[in-house]
Amino acid sequence: MAKTEMKTITIKQIGSPIRRPEKQKQMLIGLGLGKMHKVVVRQDTPELRGALAKLPHMVAIID
Repeated sequence: MAKTEMKTITIKQIGSPIRRPEKQKQMLIGLGLGKMHKVVVRQDTPELRGALAKLPHMVAIID
């Protein structure tokens, strides 16, 4: 079997969770974020892309 290379995505928090709905705060925590300007690297999956689509005002994808 050939190994397939897993794609990763780098995410940076650019928006504050203050005065945001509880669901959005929980999504940030689930992504591993929670503090301003924190950067995390995650595997690029459809589930992750869906979460990022719901938080475009709070996260940025870094290339």
